Amino acid sequence: MRCKIGEIAEVTMGQSPKSEYYNNKCIGTPFLQGNRTFGRKYPTFDTYTTVVTKSAKAGDIIMSVRAPVGDLNITPVDICLGRGVCSLRMNNGNQEYLYYLMKYYIPHLLNKESGTVFGSVNRKDILGLEVNVVEYKEQQKIARFLSAIDDKIELNERINDNLDEQARLLFRYWFIDAPESNSWKKGTFSNIIDLMIPGDWGKDTPSGKNTEMVYCIRGADIPEVKAGNKGKMPTRYILPQNYVNKHLIDGDVVVEISGGSPTQSTGRIAAVSQSLLNRYDKGMVCTNFCKALKPRPGYSMFLYYYWQYLYDKNVFFSYENGTTGIKNLDISGFIETEPIVLPPQNLVSKFDSFCQSLFNIIFANGRENEGLAMLRDNLLPQLMTGKLEISGLDL
Repeated sequence: MRCKIGEIAEVTMGQSPKSEYYNNKCIGTPFLQGNRTFGRKYPTFDTYTTVVTKSAKAGDIIMSVRAPVGDLNITPVDICLGRGVCSLRMNNGNQEYLYYLMKYYIPHLLNKESGTVFGSVNRKDILGLEVNVVEYKEQQKIARFLSAIDDKIELNERINDNLDEQARLLFRYWFIDAPESNSWKKGTFSNIIDLMIPGDWGKDTPSGKNTEMVYCIRGADIPEVKAGNKGKMPTRYILPQNYVNKHLIDGDVVVEISGGSPTQSTGRIAAVSQSLLNRYDKGMVCTNFCKALKPRPGYSMFLYYYWQYLYDKNVFFSYENGTTGIKNLDISGFIETEPIVLPPQNLVSKFDSFCQSLFNIIFANGRENEGLAMLRDNLLPQLMTGKLEISGLDL
């Protein structure tokens, strides 16, 4: 059946928080606005004491309507809707199906974007979006079929988060909170780093002597790599000699040295593992907005988690240069002056072995998620257009 979204769903647009107390229904309720992190079922919420009169119920579809348009969530709790988002509620209650329906038709909605600086869509655009809807029982089967794939992806992500948290807790237990740490030698990161290598951006196509094709890890790729995912690293062409000197190997760590924000410092870090390198068909370097650190043998995971521990404590804000524009990390100053403890090497090696086993699991889960996401995305148009029918399946 061909119809419009407005015929099958209710759409509520968000608004900016108001200081006037129109009512109390949103006081203390999580608040979501368009510039927050979107991840299916797990958006990042703010908390406001001001009143927002627009709200969504647990299970509603949440969509960003201001750049980037079309990011989707299913909210797990009742929330207030801020500017830049809207909620959608299926009239027949089949929210999971509505989620996938919108996911498929988002490209059609993007054609209606307006705005010279930030693209956006309005309520009229959403209500008027034409979609093809199957009968109710088939909607349920499609939703269960696709949700099973997404639920497995989410489970793997939660497992990876848990494994990383285990490594962080073990690091603190062995190296920070351990009573014997008071008797260990004191030093700096310069004691455990053999070499620091600058990045390379090269050319976007083969040009002159820039003939060596590589994948280039950027600061934007660090969160994905940390989560065990492949990331979306661009291909670049660099000098062959530069590749010899700068290519990344198992055990290296990559640090972002430019960027940051008032709430996020420079210094984000990612560990380079063989599991990551195996995901790519060419070698890898880091961008010139990053640096690659080569730790002493056996110290890779110790360096990585020590660095992450200090990053979480906001230590890196005090090592930033510049007050306007892009901030730069004084990485040499940090490495040479920030005090750290230097535990016995046998304990460091034991920690490294433990973390390497965790990283193998994390990247195996990431690889599985990549395959599951590809399967889901390939099946989505087939199911939504009726080319693949699952009405006969017992789901």
